[in-house]
Amino acid sequence: MSDRNRQQPNAGPPGPREVRTVFAGLLLALSLASLDQNIVGVALPRIVSDLGGLEHLSWVVTSFLLTSTAVTPLYGKLSDLYGRKPLFLIAIVLFLIGSSLCGLSQTMAQLILFRGIQGLGAGGLMTLAMTTIADLVAPRERGRYQGLFGAVFAFSSIAGPLVGGFLTDVLSWRWIFYVNLPIGVMALLLIAFGFHRPHHALSHRIDYAGAVLLTLATTAILLVLTMGGTSIPWSSPVIPVLSALSVMFIVLLVMREQRAAEPVLSPHLFRNRVFIVASAVMALTFMGLFGAAVFLPLYFQLVLGEAPTRAGLLLVPMTLGVIFSSFVGGQIVSRTGKYKVLPVSGLAAAALAFLGVTAAAAAGAGLVLFEILLVTLGLGFGFVMPNLVVAIQNAVLPSEMGSATAASAFFRSLGGTFGVALSGAIMTAELRHLPGTAAGLDSRSLLQRGVQEIAGLPEAQRQAVIEAYRHAIGTTFLIGAVITALAFFAVLLLPEHPLRSSRHTSG
Repeated sequence: MSDRNRQQPNAGPPGPREVRTVFAGLLLALSLASLDQNIVGVALPRIVSDLGGLEHLSWVVTSFLLTSTAVTPLYGKLSDLYGRKPLFLIAIVLFLIGSSLCGLSQTMAQLILFRGIQGLGAGGLMTLAMTTIADLVAPRERGRYQGLFGAVFAFSSIAGPLVGGFLTDVLSWRWIFYVNLPIGVMALLLIAFGFHRPHHALSHRIDYAGAVLLTLATTAILLVLTMGGTSIPWSSPVIPVLSALSVMFIVLLVMREQRAAEPVLSPHLFRNRVFIVASAVMALTFMGLFGAAVFLPLYFQLVLGEAPTRAGLLLVPMTLGVIFSSFVGGQIVSRTGKYKVLPVSGLAAAALAFLGVTAAAAAGAGLVLFEILLVTLGLGFGFVMPNLVVAIQNAVLPSEMGSATAASAFFRSLGGTFGVALSGAIMTAELRHLPGTAAGLDSRSLLQRGVQEIAGLPEAQRQAVIEAYRHAIGTTFLIGAVITALAFFAVLLLPEHPLRSSRHTSG
Protein backbone atom coordinates (compact mmCIF):
# COMPACT_ATOMS: atom_id res chain seq x y z
CA MET A 1 0.00 0.00 0.00
CA SER A 2 1.39 3.41 -0.94
CA ASP A 3 2.05 6.05 1.69
CA ARG A 4 -0.52 8.29 0.08
CA ASN A 5 -3.29 5.78 0.60
CA ARG A 6 -2.24 4.69 4.08
CA GLN A 7 -4.65 6.06 6.68
CA GLN A 8 -3.31 7.19 9.99
CA PRO A 9 -5.09 5.86 13.04
CA ASN A 10 -7.63 8.11 14.62
CA ALA A 11 -6.25 9.68 17.76
CA GLY A 12 -9.66 10.65 19.05
CA PRO A 13 -11.20 14.09 18.95
CA PRO A 14 -9.17 16.88 20.56
CA GLY A 15 -10.55 18.45 23.71
CA PRO A 16 -11.84 22.03 23.84
CA ARG A 17 -8.73 23.14 25.74
CA GLU A 18 -6.40 21.84 23.03
CA VAL A 19 -8.50 23.47 20.30
CA ARG A 20 -8.53 26.83 22.10
CA THR A 21 -4.81 26.76 22.92
CA VAL A 22 -3.67 25.75 19.45
CA PHE A 23 -6.11 28.09 17.73
CA ALA A 24 -4.74 31.01 19.77
CA GLY A 25 -1.24 30.05 18.62
CA LEU A 26 -2.41 29.77 15.00
CA LEU A 27 -4.00 33.22 15.11
CA LEU A 28 -0.80 34.72 16.54
CA ALA A 29 1.34 33.00 13.91
CA LEU A 30 -0.98 34.06 11.09
CA SER A 31 -1.02 37.63 12.38
CA LEU A 32 2.80 37.67 12.21
CA ALA A 33 2.84 36.81 8.53
CA SER A 34 -0.11 38.98 7.51
CA LEU A 35 1.02 42.01 9.56
CA ASP A 36 4.46 41.82 8.01
CA GLN A 37 2.94 42.23 4.56
CA ASN A 38 1.37 45.55 5.64
CA ILE A 39 3.68 46.99 8.27
CA VAL A 40 6.83 47.50 6.18
CA GLY A 41 5.54 49.80 3.44
CA VAL A 42 4.99 52.81 5.68
CA ALA A 43 8.59 52.60 6.96
CA LEU A 44 10.32 52.33 3.57
CA PRO A 45 11.16 56.06 3.22
CA ARG A 46 12.86 56.05 6.65
CA ILE A 47 14.70 52.83 5.79
CA VAL A 48 16.09 54.39 2.63
CA SER A 49 17.23 57.48 4.51
CA ASP A 50 19.16 55.25 6.93
CA LEU A 51 20.51 52.54 4.63
CA GLY A 52 20.49 54.17 1.18
CA GLY A 53 19.92 52.01 -1.91
CA LEU A 54 16.80 53.70 -3.26
CA GLU A 55 17.18 51.88 -6.58
CA HIS A 56 16.78 48.54 -4.77
CA LEU A 57 13.86 49.57 -2.60
CA SER A 58 11.27 47.37 -4.32
CA TRP A 59 13.33 44.29 -3.49
CA VAL A 60 12.62 44.79 0.22
CA VAL A 61 9.09 43.69 -0.66
CA THR A 62 9.90 41.41 -3.59
CA SER A 63 12.42 39.20 -1.77
CA PHE A 64 9.86 38.43 0.94
CA LEU A 65 7.19 37.71 -1.67
CA LEU A 66 9.48 35.48 -3.74
CA THR A 67 10.55 33.19 -0.92
CA SER A 68 7.21 33.01 0.90
CA THR A 69 5.31 32.14 -2.29
CA ALA A 70 7.88 29.63 -3.55
CA VAL A 71 8.04 27.55 -0.36
CA THR A 72 4.29 27.50 0.38
CA PRO A 73 3.51 24.21 -1.46
CA LEU A 74 6.66 22.61 -0.04
CA TYR A 75 5.54 23.30 3.53
CA GLY A 76 2.20 21.70 2.78
CA LYS A 77 3.77 18.54 1.40
CA LEU A 78 6.33 18.24 4.17
CA SER A 79 3.62 18.70 6.78
CA ASP A 80 1.68 15.85 5.18
CA LEU A 81 4.77 13.67 5.47
CA TYR A 82 6.20 14.66 8.85
CA GLY A 83 3.30 16.29 10.67
CA ARG A 84 2.10 19.87 11.11
CA LYS A 85 3.70 20.61 14.46
CA PRO A 86 7.43 20.25 13.62
CA LEU A 87 7.02 22.16 10.35
CA PHE A 88 5.08 24.90 12.12
CA LEU A 89 7.80 25.28 14.74
CA ILE A 90 10.48 25.44 12.03
CA ALA A 91 8.50 28.12 10.16
CA ILE A 92 8.10 30.27 13.29
CA VAL A 93 11.81 29.96 14.18
CA LEU A 94 12.86 30.90 10.62
CA PHE A 95 10.53 33.89 10.68
CA LEU A 96 11.89 35.09 14.03
CA ILE A 97 15.51 34.66 12.90
CA GLY A 98 14.75 36.66 9.76
CA SER A 99 12.97 39.36 11.78
CA SER A 100 15.92 39.72 14.16
CA LEU A 101 18.40 39.96 11.30
CA CYS A 102 16.20 42.51 9.47
CA GLY A 103 16.24 44.72 12.55
CA LEU A 104 20.03 44.46 12.74
CA SER A 105 20.61 45.21 9.01
CA GLN A 106 23.29 47.79 8.23
CA THR A 107 22.92 47.89 4.44
CA MET A 108 20.08 47.59 1.96
CA ALA A 109 21.61 44.37 0.58
CA GLN A 110 21.52 42.81 4.06
CA LEU A 111 17.91 43.85 4.59
CA ILE A 112 16.87 42.34 1.24
CA LEU A 113 18.64 39.06 2.07
CA PHE A 114 17.17 38.86 5.57
CA ARG A 115 13.67 39.67 4.26
CA GLY A 116 14.08 36.59 2.09
CA ILE A 117 14.80 34.53 5.23
CA GLN A 118 11.69 36.02 6.82
CA GLY A 119 9.70 34.93 3.77
CA LEU A 120 10.96 31.35 4.12
CA GLY A 121 9.21 31.22 7.48
CA ALA A 122 6.16 33.28 6.50
CA GLY A 123 5.29 30.89 3.67
CA GLY A 124 4.85 28.15 6.25
CA LEU A 125 2.94 30.27 8.76
CA MET A 126 0.19 31.13 6.29
CA THR A 127 -0.51 27.67 4.89
CA LEU A 128 0.13 25.62 8.04
CA ALA A 129 -2.24 27.77 10.11
CA MET A 130 -5.06 26.95 7.70
CA THR A 131 -4.07 23.27 7.46
CA THR A 132 -3.57 22.64 11.18
CA ILE A 133 -7.12 23.62 12.04
CA ALA A 134 -8.22 20.79 9.73
CA ASP A 135 -6.51 18.37 12.13
CA LEU A 136 -8.58 19.67 15.03
CA VAL A 137 -12.15 20.18 13.81
CA ALA A 138 -14.52 18.63 11.27
CA PRO A 139 -15.25 20.37 7.94
CA ARG A 140 -18.79 21.16 9.11
CA GLU A 141 -17.35 23.18 12.04
CA ARG A 142 -14.30 24.49 10.21
CA GLY A 143 -15.99 27.43 8.51
CA ARG A 144 -16.16 29.52 11.68
CA TYR A 145 -12.44 29.07 12.30
CA GLN A 146 -11.47 29.81 8.70
CA GLY A 147 -13.69 32.89 8.91
CA LEU A 148 -11.63 34.15 11.85
CA PHE A 149 -8.46 33.56 9.83
CA GLY A 150 -9.91 35.75 7.09
CA ALA A 151 -10.71 38.38 9.69
CA VAL A 152 -7.06 38.33 10.84
CA PHE A 153 -5.90 39.08 7.30
CA ALA A 154 -8.37 41.94 7.05
CA PHE A 155 -7.53 43.36 10.48
CA SER A 156 -3.83 43.29 9.58
CA SER A 157 -4.47 45.56 6.61
CA ILE A 158 -5.72 48.17 9.11
CA ALA A 159 -3.31 47.60 11.97
CA GLY A 160 -0.18 47.10 9.84
CA PRO A 161 0.22 50.64 8.49
CA LEU A 162 -0.88 52.20 11.80
CA VAL A 163 1.50 50.10 13.92
CA GLY A 164 4.32 50.53 11.41
CA GLY A 165 3.92 54.30 11.36
CA PHE A 166 3.74 54.51 15.15
CA LEU A 167 6.82 52.36 15.75
CA THR A 168 8.80 54.18 13.07
CA ASP A 169 7.94 57.63 14.44
CA VAL A 170 8.27 56.85 18.17
CA LEU A 171 11.14 54.32 18.18
CA SER A 172 12.79 53.30 14.89
CA TRP A 173 11.96 51.42 11.72
CA ARG A 174 13.95 48.52 13.17
CA TRP A 175 11.17 47.94 15.71
CA ILE A 176 8.73 46.93 12.98
CA PHE A 177 10.83 43.75 12.89
CA TYR A 178 11.65 43.47 16.58
CA VAL A 179 7.96 43.61 17.50
CA ASN A 180 7.58 40.17 15.89
CA LEU A 181 9.78 38.53 18.54
CA PRO A 182 7.49 38.49 21.60
CA ILE A 183 4.43 37.60 19.48
CA GLY A 184 6.34 34.82 17.73
CA VAL A 185 7.69 33.37 20.95
CA MET A 186 4.17 33.27 22.41
CA ALA A 187 2.84 31.49 19.30
CA LEU A 188 5.77 29.07 19.46
CA LEU A 189 5.02 28.14 23.08
CA LEU A 190 1.28 27.73 22.52
CA ILE A 191 1.77 25.37 19.59
CA ALA A 192 4.74 23.52 21.10
CA PHE A 193 2.97 22.71 24.35
CA GLY A 194 -0.67 22.82 23.29
CA PHE A 195 -0.75 20.82 20.04
CA HIS A 196 -0.83 17.08 20.81
CA ARG A 197 -2.07 15.50 17.59
CA PRO A 198 0.17 12.45 17.10
CA HIS A 199 2.11 11.88 13.91
CA HIS A 200 2.83 8.29 12.88
CA ALA A 201 6.20 7.89 11.19
CA LEU A 202 6.16 6.45 7.67
CA SER A 203 8.82 5.81 5.06
CA HIS A 204 8.89 8.73 2.60
CA ARG A 205 10.78 10.06 -0.38
CA ILE A 206 10.95 13.83 -0.77
CA ASP A 207 10.57 15.24 -4.26
CA TYR A 208 13.57 17.57 -4.10
CA ALA A 209 13.72 17.97 -7.88
CA GLY A 210 10.08 19.01 -7.94
CA ALA A 211 10.65 21.47 -5.11
CA VAL A 212 13.59 23.06 -6.94
CA LEU A 213 11.68 23.30 -10.22
CA LEU A 214 8.66 24.78 -8.45
CA THR A 215 10.88 27.39 -6.77
CA LEU A 216 12.60 28.25 -10.06
CA ALA A 217 9.30 28.53 -11.94
CA THR A 218 7.78 30.69 -9.20
CA THR A 219 10.85 32.92 -9.03
CA ALA A 220 10.89 33.46 -12.79
CA ILE A 221 7.16 34.28 -12.88
CA LEU A 222 7.35 36.69 -9.96
CA LEU A 223 10.44 38.40 -11.37
CA VAL A 224 8.48 39.15 -14.54
CA LEU A 225 5.48 40.39 -12.57
CA THR A 226 7.37 42.53 -10.05
CA MET A 227 10.16 43.90 -12.26
CA GLY A 228 8.38 44.28 -15.61
CA GLY A 229 7.51 47.91 -16.26
CA THR A 230 9.32 49.09 -13.11
CA SER A 231 13.02 48.32 -12.78
CA ILE A 232 13.03 46.59 -16.20
CA PRO A 233 11.04 48.00 -19.17
CA TRP A 234 8.51 45.61 -20.71
CA SER A 235 10.36 46.06 -24.01
CA SER A 236 13.62 44.79 -22.51
CA PRO A 237 14.88 41.42 -23.85
CA VAL A 238 15.16 40.29 -20.21
CA ILE A 239 11.37 39.98 -19.96
CA PRO A 240 10.89 37.41 -22.79
CA VAL A 241 13.93 35.48 -21.51
CA LEU A 242 12.45 35.28 -17.99
CA SER A 243 9.05 34.39 -19.46
CA ALA A 244 10.58 31.60 -21.55
CA LEU A 245 12.43 30.30 -18.50
CA SER A 246 9.22 30.26 -16.46
CA VAL A 247 7.44 28.26 -19.19
CA MET A 248 10.37 25.85 -19.42
CA PHE A 249 10.44 25.30 -15.65
CA ILE A 250 6.67 24.77 -15.57
CA VAL A 251 6.88 22.14 -18.33
CA LEU A 252 9.74 20.38 -16.54
CA LEU A 253 7.81 20.55 -13.27
CA VAL A 254 4.73 18.93 -14.83
CA MET A 255 6.88 16.16 -16.33
CA ARG A 256 8.65 15.61 -13.01
CA GLU A 257 5.46 15.54 -10.90
CA GLN A 258 3.91 12.91 -13.14
CA ARG A 259 6.82 10.56 -12.40
CA ALA A 260 7.55 11.43 -8.76
CA ALA A 261 6.53 8.90 -6.10
CA GLU A 262 5.45 11.65 -3.70
CA PRO A 263 5.18 14.88 -5.72
CA VAL A 264 5.26 18.34 -4.16
CA LEU A 265 2.18 19.25 -6.21
CA SER A 266 0.21 16.07 -6.63
CA PRO A 267 -1.20 15.62 -10.17
CA HIS A 268 -4.16 13.99 -8.42
CA LEU A 269 -5.16 17.44 -7.12
CA PHE A 270 -5.51 18.75 -10.66
CA ARG A 271 -8.04 16.01 -11.41
CA ASN A 272 -10.18 17.29 -8.54
CA ARG A 273 -12.75 19.72 -9.89
CA VAL A 274 -13.36 21.38 -6.52
CA PHE A 275 -9.65 22.09 -6.10
CA ILE A 276 -9.23 23.43 -9.65
CA VAL A 277 -12.27 25.73 -9.56
CA ALA A 278 -11.75 26.96 -5.99
CA SER A 279 -8.04 27.69 -6.56
CA ALA A 280 -8.80 29.58 -9.78
CA VAL A 281 -11.53 31.59 -8.07
CA MET A 282 -9.24 32.49 -5.14
CA ALA A 283 -6.48 33.57 -7.55
CA LEU A 284 -8.89 35.82 -9.48
CA THR A 285 -10.43 37.16 -6.25
CA PHE A 286 -7.05 38.17 -4.87
CA MET A 287 -6.14 39.78 -8.19
CA GLY A 288 -9.10 42.09 -7.69
CA LEU A 289 -8.71 42.54 -3.94
CA PHE A 290 -4.99 43.35 -4.01
CA GLY A 291 -5.49 45.82 -6.84
CA ALA A 292 -8.12 47.63 -4.77
CA ALA A 293 -6.00 47.61 -1.62
CA VAL A 294 -3.00 49.15 -3.41
CA PHE A 295 -4.63 51.65 -5.77
CA LEU A 296 -7.50 52.96 -3.67
CA PRO A 297 -5.10 54.70 -1.24
CA LEU A 298 -3.24 56.05 -4.27
CA TYR A 299 -6.50 57.47 -5.62
CA PHE A 300 -7.37 59.04 -2.27
CA GLN A 301 -3.96 60.72 -2.03
CA LEU A 302 -3.19 61.74 -5.62
CA VAL A 303 -6.70 62.57 -6.82
CA LEU A 304 -8.60 63.56 -3.68
CA GLY A 305 -5.59 65.10 -1.95
CA GLU A 306 -5.96 63.18 1.31
CA ALA A 307 -3.03 62.68 3.69
CA PRO A 308 -1.50 59.17 3.81
CA THR A 309 -2.87 58.41 7.29
CA ARG A 310 -6.37 59.48 6.33
CA ALA A 311 -6.11 57.57 3.04
CA GLY A 312 -5.39 54.45 5.05
CA LEU A 313 -8.32 55.11 7.36
CA LEU A 314 -10.64 55.49 4.39
CA LEU A 315 -10.02 51.80 3.64
CA VAL A 316 -11.31 50.80 7.08
CA PRO A 317 -14.95 50.37 5.89
CA MET A 318 -13.85 47.87 3.23
CA THR A 319 -11.72 46.01 5.77
CA LEU A 320 -14.50 45.93 8.34
CA GLY A 321 -16.78 44.53 5.64
CA VAL A 322 -14.27 41.73 4.98
CA ILE A 323 -13.99 40.97 8.71
CA PHE A 324 -17.74 40.91 9.24
CA SER A 325 -18.59 38.73 6.24
CA SER A 326 -15.66 36.36 6.92
CA PHE A 327 -16.96 35.76 10.44
CA VAL A 328 -20.66 35.58 9.56
CA GLY A 329 -19.98 33.45 6.48
CA GLY A 330 -18.04 30.94 8.57
CA GLN A 331 -20.95 30.67 11.01
CA ILE A 332 -23.43 30.16 8.15
CA VAL A 333 -21.32 27.40 6.58
CA SER A 334 -20.95 25.62 9.92
CA ARG A 335 -24.71 25.70 10.55
CA THR A 336 -25.96 24.88 7.05
CA GLY A 337 -23.17 22.74 5.62
CA LYS A 338 -23.47 24.71 2.35
CA TYR A 339 -20.46 26.67 1.08
CA LYS A 340 -21.19 27.62 -2.56
CA VAL A 341 -23.93 30.23 -2.19
CA LEU A 342 -21.70 32.59 -0.18
CA PRO A 343 -18.84 33.05 -2.71
CA VAL A 344 -21.38 33.24 -5.54
CA SER A 345 -23.35 36.04 -3.90
CA GLY A 346 -20.18 37.68 -2.54
CA LEU A 347 -18.45 37.88 -5.91
CA ALA A 348 -21.61 39.19 -7.58
CA ALA A 349 -21.79 41.99 -4.99
CA ALA A 350 -18.05 42.70 -5.27
CA ALA A 351 -18.16 42.93 -9.08
CA LEU A 352 -21.08 45.39 -8.95
CA ALA A 353 -19.34 47.40 -6.22
CA PHE A 354 -16.17 47.55 -8.30
CA LEU A 355 -18.18 48.90 -11.24
CA GLY A 356 -19.64 51.48 -8.87
CA VAL A 357 -16.16 52.51 -7.72
CA THR A 358 -15.11 52.88 -11.38
CA ALA A 359 -18.12 55.08 -12.13
CA ALA A 360 -17.60 57.12 -8.93
CA ALA A 361 -13.96 57.76 -9.84
CA ALA A 362 -14.89 58.80 -13.37
CA ALA A 363 -17.60 61.17 -12.09
CA GLY A 364 -15.44 62.64 -9.33
CA ALA A 365 -17.89 61.52 -6.65
CA GLY A 366 -17.42 62.41 -3.00
CA LEU A 367 -16.19 60.21 -0.20
CA VAL A 368 -19.63 59.19 1.11
CA LEU A 369 -20.47 57.24 -2.05
CA PHE A 370 -16.98 55.71 -2.10
CA GLU A 371 -17.32 54.49 1.47
CA ILE A 372 -20.71 52.87 0.78
CA LEU A 373 -19.24 51.09 -2.23
CA LEU A 374 -16.17 50.00 -0.28
CA VAL A 375 -18.30 48.45 2.46
CA THR A 376 -20.12 46.43 -0.22
CA LEU A 377 -16.81 45.46 -1.82
CA GLY A 378 -15.44 44.22 1.51
CA LEU A 379 -18.61 42.30 2.37
CA GLY A 380 -18.45 40.56 -0.99
CA PHE A 381 -14.78 39.59 -0.82
CA GLY A 382 -15.11 38.34 2.76
CA PHE A 383 -17.52 35.60 1.69
CA VAL A 384 -15.00 34.05 -0.70
CA MET A 385 -11.65 32.85 0.65
CA PRO A 386 -12.48 31.14 3.98
CA ASN A 387 -15.35 29.16 2.47
CA LEU A 388 -13.38 28.04 -0.57
CA VAL A 389 -10.61 26.76 1.72
CA VAL A 390 -13.21 24.68 3.54
CA ALA A 391 -14.49 23.36 0.19
CA ILE A 392 -11.00 22.28 -0.87
CA GLN A 393 -10.17 20.58 2.42
CA ASN A 394 -13.50 18.77 2.32
CA ALA A 395 -12.86 17.44 -1.20
CA VAL A 396 -9.33 16.01 -0.96
CA LEU A 397 -7.81 12.87 0.53
CA PRO A 398 -6.51 13.04 4.09
CA SER A 399 -2.96 12.47 2.83
CA GLU A 400 -3.27 15.50 0.52
CA MET A 401 -4.80 17.94 3.01
CA GLY A 402 -1.62 19.95 3.55
CA SER A 403 -0.59 19.85 -0.10
CA ALA A 404 -4.02 20.99 -1.28
CA THR A 405 -4.25 23.85 1.22
CA ALA A 406 -0.70 24.98 0.42
CA ALA A 407 -1.25 24.74 -3.33
CA SER A 408 -4.40 26.87 -3.12
CA ALA A 409 -2.48 29.43 -1.03
CA PHE A 410 0.26 29.38 -3.67
CA PHE A 411 -2.17 30.21 -6.48
CA ARG A 412 -3.88 32.83 -4.30
CA SER A 413 -0.55 34.55 -3.69
CA LEU A 414 0.33 34.45 -7.38
CA GLY A 415 -3.07 35.94 -8.19
CA GLY A 416 -2.57 38.82 -5.77
CA THR A 417 0.90 39.53 -7.12
CA PHE A 418 -0.29 39.46 -10.70
CA GLY A 419 -3.21 41.74 -9.84
CA VAL A 420 -0.95 44.42 -8.41
CA ALA A 421 1.55 44.09 -11.28
CA LEU A 422 -1.17 44.20 -13.94
CA SER A 423 -2.91 47.21 -12.39
CA GLY A 424 0.40 49.03 -12.02
CA ALA A 425 1.38 48.36 -15.63
CA ILE A 426 -2.03 49.55 -16.87
CA MET A 427 -1.87 52.74 -14.79
CA THR A 428 1.65 53.48 -16.06
CA ALA A 429 0.60 52.90 -19.66
CA GLU A 430 -2.46 55.13 -19.26
CA LEU A 431 -0.40 57.97 -17.81
CA ARG A 432 2.11 57.74 -20.64
CA HIS A 433 -0.62 57.96 -23.27
CA LEU A 434 -2.72 60.70 -21.72
CA PRO A 435 -2.35 64.24 -23.07
CA GLY A 436 -0.77 65.62 -19.91
CA THR A 437 1.55 67.68 -22.12
CA ALA A 438 -1.41 69.93 -22.86
CA ALA A 439 -0.78 71.54 -19.50
CA GLY A 440 2.98 71.72 -19.99
CA LEU A 441 3.72 68.28 -18.52
CA ASP A 442 5.13 65.17 -20.18
CA SER A 443 4.43 61.57 -19.24
CA ARG A 444 7.60 61.27 -17.15
CA SER A 445 6.51 64.28 -15.10
CA LEU A 446 3.12 62.68 -14.51
CA LEU A 447 4.69 59.45 -13.28
CA GLN A 448 6.99 61.26 -10.88
CA ARG A 449 4.46 63.61 -9.32
CA GLY A 450 3.74 62.99 -5.67
CA VAL A 451 1.04 64.53 -3.49
CA GLN A 452 3.11 67.50 -2.35
CA GLU A 453 4.36 68.24 -5.86
CA ILE A 454 0.81 68.14 -7.23
CA ALA A 455 -0.43 70.52 -4.53
CA GLY A 456 2.31 73.01 -5.41
CA LEU A 457 1.57 73.16 -9.14
CA PRO A 458 -0.23 76.10 -10.77
CA GLU A 459 -3.98 75.51 -10.84
CA ALA A 460 -4.18 74.60 -14.54
CA GLN A 461 -1.38 72.06 -14.30
CA ARG A 462 -2.65 70.70 -11.00
CA GLN A 463 -6.08 69.98 -12.46
CA ALA A 464 -4.51 68.37 -15.55
CA VAL A 465 -2.40 66.05 -13.39
CA ILE A 466 -5.33 65.16 -11.13
CA GLU A 467 -7.52 64.32 -14.12
CA ALA A 468 -4.73 62.22 -15.62
CA TYR A 469 -4.40 60.23 -12.43
CA ARG A 470 -8.19 59.98 -12.05
CA HIS A 471 -8.48 58.38 -15.47
CA ALA A 472 -5.43 56.11 -15.06
CA ILE A 473 -6.31 54.79 -11.59
CA GLY A 474 -9.98 54.56 -12.55
CA THR A 475 -8.93 52.21 -15.35
CA THR A 476 -7.36 49.89 -12.76
CA PHE A 477 -10.72 49.82 -10.94
CA LEU A 478 -12.41 48.78 -14.18
CA ILE A 479 -9.89 45.98 -14.60
CA GLY A 480 -10.67 44.91 -11.03
CA ALA A 481 -14.37 44.77 -11.89
CA VAL A 482 -13.67 42.59 -14.95
CA ILE A 483 -11.42 40.23 -12.97
CA THR A 484 -14.00 39.93 -10.16
CA ALA A 485 -16.72 39.22 -12.71
CA LEU A 486 -14.56 36.43 -14.15
CA ALA A 487 -14.23 35.01 -10.63
CA PHE A 488 -18.03 35.12 -10.31
CA PHE A 489 -18.57 33.13 -13.50
CA ALA A 490 -15.84 30.67 -12.50
CA VAL A 491 -17.35 29.98 -9.05
CA LEU A 492 -20.64 29.01 -10.71
CA LEU A 493 -18.75 25.89 -11.90
CA LEU A 494 -17.84 24.89 -8.33
CA PRO A 495 -19.35 21.53 -7.28
CA GLU A 496 -20.92 21.47 -3.83
CA HIS A 497 -20.22 18.35 -1.80
CA PRO A 498 -21.81 17.74 1.61
CA LEU A 499 -19.47 18.85 4.41
CA ARG A 500 -18.33 15.95 6.56
CA SER A 501 -19.15 15.93 10.24
CA SER A 502 -15.97 14.04 11.14
CA ARG A 503 -12.46 15.36 10.93
CA HIS A 504 -9.44 14.07 8.98
CA THR A 505 -6.45 13.08 11.03
CA SER A 506 -3.31 13.84 9.10
CA GLY A 507 -0.65 14.27 11.72
